[in-house]
Amino acid sequence: MIPDGLRYTAEHEWVAPGAPTVKVGITHFAQDSLGDIVYVQLPEPGTTVLVGQSLGEVESTKSVSEIYAPVGGTVVASNGRLGEEPELVNTDPYGAGWLVEIEPDASTNLDELLDANGYRQLTEQ
Repeated sequence: MIPDGLRYTAEHEWVAPGAPTVKVGITHFAQDSLGDIVYVQLPEPGTTVLVGQSLGEVESTKSVSEIYAPVGGTVVASNGRLGEEPELVNTDPYGAGWLVEIEPDASTNLDELLDANGYRQLTEQ
């Protein structure tokens, strides 16, 4: 379950390219490794993030994991549904389980992130 058309990080976040914003979430591989998601902490809209900076946390029955910003910019939306339905990250990680929308800054180059084939190779190692 590694959709084409998205970009990926080595930390298992995905980015759906768009204009003027991009959506960010964690991959199927990540949610599967974490187990049942029970809580998601996300930044408020208006928060400025830097590439690699913590965006929040995902808590599962196994552990707590940081979510890292795959792009720098301003958070314009957080997925409010996850407050009541954190399990959406497990059941639909590339759809209803998205985490945040970010308006990327001028230095953002999505081509620096992994494509589906690159991410597939990373997860098969």
